[in-house]
Order: sequence, then structure tokens, then C-alpha cells
Amino acid sequence: MSSHPADGPGDVDTPLPADVAALADVPADKGEVHLVHLYPREMSIYGDLGNTRCLASRLRWHGYRPVVHNHHPGAPWPGRVDLVLGGGGQDSGQLRVQEDLAAQADRLRELAAGGVPMLMICGMYQLFGKAFITAEGHRLPGLGVLDVTTRGNATRMIGPVVLDTDFGAVVGYENHSGATVLGEGQAPFGRVRHGHGNDGSDGTEGARTGNVIGSYLHGPILPANPDLADGLLEAAARRATGDWAPAQIDDTLARQAHGHQVRRLLG
Repeated sequence: MSSHPADGPGDVDTPLPADVAALADVPADKGEVHLVHLYPREMSIYGDLGNTRCLASRLRWHGYRPVVHNHHPGAPWPGRVDLVLGGGGQDSGQLRVQEDLAAQADRLRELAAGGVPMLMICGMYQLFGKAFITAEGHRLPGLGVLDVTTRGNATRMIGPVVLDTDFGAVVGYENHSGATVLGEGQAPFGRVRHGHGNDGSDGTEGARTGNVIGSYLHGPILPANPDLADGLLEAAARRATGDWAPAQIDDTLARQAHGHQVRRLLG
């Protein structure tokens, strides 16, 4: 990952490790793809930072040049956005980003409506919904990009998950106390085959509208599910360069681990 000349002072230059870049068998000559990671300090627990690193690595291995913008509260918005990522966090983290998220709300809604792919995990999934209602009954407004409402719950939903999704079987690990209900007509991200999902009872997990995906799955989710990662990258690369020309990536270990987890949990 490298910074771009248009980066603002809030961006952090995090070079792609040389040993990771060295795994690429093709030159980075297919164009730049800009990734924006929302609030990596406040909202990136349970390994969610790995999603950004996974996408940046796969972009380079596919022959594109990844440019990662780490957006922090109060920082200038990047000049170019092709894909947006957000992760989970503690309640204190959600409070620290709320003011900036409200300031960026119209911009994020416009990007989502325009087809920019987004992956929001756990706490950011909740904030991209219509509202989060605390266990004490306080209502915190969300962006409304996804038609979901979450209520604080005394019981945590924890454990490994297998889903059926448009990207095939997806595996991950959930750890959340919020119980999320889909609005009428809101599509889920997947159907639960093992695990709790949105509220532990309706058989759905996450939500998807267009290219925006919300999910409770940590892990991080993308290294364990290369088809999902490349699905997001295809939408981002087509937006950035007008084409998607993936290279051949050796995903043998990831697919072996994915298959083992599916067999272990489903029998």
C-alpha cells in the first residue's frame, strides 16, 4: 500500500510489505484502485484490519496498484474512492466516530447509491443501518444505507458461522450482542447454515443493497473467502479502470481452510 499525492494529512502511508508484494507474478500496470478504510483506530477489532490488507494484497497480485486511505475522525475526505471498508469496535469507538460519520453521511450515501462497493463489519454494519437502540432504550441514528435496525441485547451471539451467499459458501466468526432486524424488502447478505446470524432466530445474516454489504462476520472474513474478496475487487476495479482483468492467484491454502471449516461445521 502506498500513499497518493492527493492524500490529505489524515491519511496514513502503510507500505505493502515487500514479501507480500514479491508474491506478485505480474506487473502493477492495470491501473490504480483506491480503498478507503473508515476509522482503522476506533473500528477495527477482531482482525478486521486484515480485510483491508487482504484486498490491497490481492489487488497487487492481480496486477493493479492499491492505494489505501486510512480515514480518521476530522480528517479530509480522500479525493478518490473506489471501495470503502469498515470494521467492528467497542461502544466507545462508535461514540468517537459518530460526529465524523454524520459529517460524511451524505457523501457515503451518494457513493453507495452510485455503486461503490462497501464492506461494513459488525459495529460499522450497525452504523450503516437505520438506528441502534441501546439496551437502556436510547436510539442512536444510523446512515440508513441499509434498512436494518439493531437493538442491544443482554446475550452475546458468539461462534463460527457458515452462510449461503451469492458468493458461495462464506465462513467467519461472529461475536456481537446487537440483535439486528431487516426492514421489509431488505435483502440479507446470506442465509445461516451454522451460527446465529442477525438476531439468532430469523435465519438471516447481514444485509446487502447493491454493492454494499453489512455483516457480523469477523475472522477477518476476506482472507478466508477469496471469492467474496474478488467479488468486491471486481466492482471496484471496473469502477476505477473500466475493466476487471484478474491474474491467477494461488489460493490453495485459503480454499483448503475454507473447505475444512465448512465440512467441520456442517458435517
